[in-house]
Parts: sequence; C-alpha cells; structure tokens
Amino acid sequence: MSRPHRIAIIGTVGVPANYGGFETLVENLAQFHHDSKAPEKVTVYCSAKAYDTGPDRYLDMDLRYVPLNANGAQSIPYDMWSMLSAVLKGTDTILILGVSGTVILPLIRLISRARIITNIDGIEWKRDKWGGFQRKFLKTSEAIAVKLSHRVIADNGAIADYVRAEYGTDCAVIAYGGDHAVQAEAAPLTEIVPPARYAFNVCRIEPENNVHMMLEAFADNADFPLVCVGNWDRSAYGADLKARYKDAPGLRILDPIYDTGKLKTLRAGSSAYIHGHSAGGTNPSLVEMMHFGVPVFAYDCMFNRHSTDDKALFFSDAADLRAKLANTDPGTLAANGAAMKALAQERYTWAAIGEAYFDLIRTTARA
Repeated sequence: MSRPHRIAIIGTVGVPANYGGFETLVENLAQFHHDSKAPEKVTVYCSAKAYDTGPDRYLDMDLRYVPLNANGAQSIPYDMWSMLSAVLKGTDTILILGVSGTVILPLIRLISRARIITNIDGIEWKRDKWGGFQRKFLKTSEAIAVKLSHRVIADNGAIADYVRAEYGTDCAVIAYGGDHAVQAEAAPLTEIVPPARYAFNVCRIEPENNVHMMLEAFADNADFPLVCVGNWDRSAYGADLKARYKDAPGLRILDPIYDTGKLKTLRAGSSAYIHGHSAGGTNPSLVEMMHFGVPVFAYDCMFNRHSTDDKALFFSDAADLRAKLANTDPGTLAANGAAMKALAQERYTWAAIGEAYFDLIRTTARA
C-alpha cells in the first residue's frame, strides 16, 4: 500500500489562527481537509514564539514548530528553516505562502524533487513601507519564486496579469474565502455603542490603505460617522492620525478588535463599508465584508476592481468619497449591497477555495 502524499504548508505564524490573511487561509484549508476526508498527510509549520503551548495536531493536520518569529526580520530564516525541514522529512509538495524565504529555492530544487507551489501574495516589493534594499530583496525573491516554483498562485486577477507581463508565466488565480465572518456568532460590544447609522472600516493603519483619505472624508460627517478599527499605535502614521482626529464628530476610532463575534456585530450593523486598500491583491477584509450584503465604497485601483468585478462604488480621493456618500441614492446602495453579497457567495467561500487549492496540489503532483 503506497503512503499518502505529503504536503507541507510554509510561511505563516501557524494554526489555530489568531489574525492574518494567510493564517486564516491555512485554518480554513485545515477545515476543508478535515471535512472532505482528504487523503493527503499535511504538515503546517508554525512559529514556536507565537504559541505558549504548541499542540502536535490541528484537526487532521500535523504541526511542526520553528524557534523563530514568522514575521519581521526573522521571517526569512523562518521560511528557509521550514523549507529545509520539509525536504528532510520527505515532503512531496511544499506550499509556500509569501516570498520572504524563496531565495533558498535554488538549493531546494537542487536537493529535492518536491513540487513547489508558491502563493506570491501581493506585489510586495511595491509597497510604500519598504526602503530601497528591502524592495530589491523582495523583487529578487518574487522573481526566484515565479521562475523556480512548479506552479504560482495569485490571489487576484490583477496580480496574475502582472506576473504574465513581468515574467511570461501564467498563474492559478485563487482568492480567499470570507464566509467565516458572516458565520461567526455575533458578540456584544464593550468598545463602543454604535451610532444608529454608520459606515465601517477595519484594516492595518498604513498609508497604502489610504486611512488618511477615509478619515478626512468623514471627519465632519456627524450624521453618518465612520467606525474605523485598526492598529493605530503601531506606527507614527497611525498615531498621528489618531491624535489629529480623535475628537472629530464624524469618526469613531477604535483599537484593534480580533474577536470575530464583535467584528460581526460591527459589520452587520453598518450601512456601508469603506475600503481604502490600494495594494496587496484580494484583501481578506473586503471579501469578508462582501458577504454581509452592505454597499462597498472602494478605492479605485486595479486590485479592487478585480475583487469586486467592477461592481463596487469607486472613489479616488477624499472629496470624491464625500460626494459619492452624499449623492448615491438608496436604490443604488441597496443594489450594490446585493451585488456584493451575490459575488461573495459565488466566488469567495472557503469550500470553493479549499477545493481549488487541493485540486491544484493534486494536478501539480501528477504533472
């Protein structure tokens, strides 16, 4: 009797997920693997620094721990260590999430016959937060990942277009699920008594997410305030915005909320979602919100147009957002919310995403 196909998943903090798009992806892949009784043996590499006690298994997946942080400066050796360990354990397929450690792929391909599948995430090297050296390193890592992986995954059609133009390589386009957000059990809020009518946003507080633009648009809009949740104290950019707008009548600025039940309460009670992301492909926060049937105002960029199938209400700056909020009629808003929900149910469910990942792994193994 032949042994089961061995898969290693590399590049996340680990499971169970606390927060983060890739971590949520892996947690839901684990659930799909369990529910579908998939025959593969899967190992998830986890950061020992992130878990006080590390169980050996999560659902049907084995967990293996690396004594480094998965993020920050240690992310590169963390991913390299994980890949080398997977090779030494006789792994058949290595699923790499992100390109931080892919500079080691020339060695991996030399010493192993494992099939390599890499989700390159967003076009990471273009993000505003990186300096010159980091940009060059990430661009090099991306190029190595595309050229030396047996298959490349893009989470957004715009990223697939970029990879095809830049490297002449086709990508499998597999996004993220968002139905876990609407399936969560709503929980009472202790952080805020929500206004009777409000818009909502949750994101990392970074310039490329255009938080300054959203806050400027809503600052004086006391009749329809924005509830904005994020990690304000992690950067000077966030701290400055929080200090500048803390008393604005049209804003409710909240520190990070990780409880999915509380987030469901805020999402379900909102009258609009404001999505400022300008980079990163398909953003989990957007596809999660689309399941709630709330109208979406999205920053006008190719990623958001792909994610919403050109059906969101797009804005280009604070003045444009203010004008669209004031002038979009109720019928258009209701139709937009219905369109967002229908698209989410068609494209962004974890059952569909899990099936797509395991189908890709199986076809790549047979190629």
